[in-house]
Amino acid sequence: MGEMEKKWGLWILVLGGVVWGLVGLGYFLGTNLNILNLIFGSLPVVENAVYVIVGICALWIGWMQMEKK
Repeated sequence: MGEMEKKWGLWILVLGGVVWGLVGLGYFLGTNLNILNLIFGSLPVVENAVYVIVGICALWIGWMQMEKK
């Protein structure tokens, strides 16, 4: 894979981490900070597709890091 794909994968992974961090913070604050749910709340298929894409990026980046060793 090229450098551009790696950068996109890392950015998606970082943004996904921020979203999940906000979900956890929202739980402790007693509010909904799930940005994807706030944006795509009426389209749960799109929201879940974004979660799947983030998960795939996490696996892909993890796999690439393991291959380096």
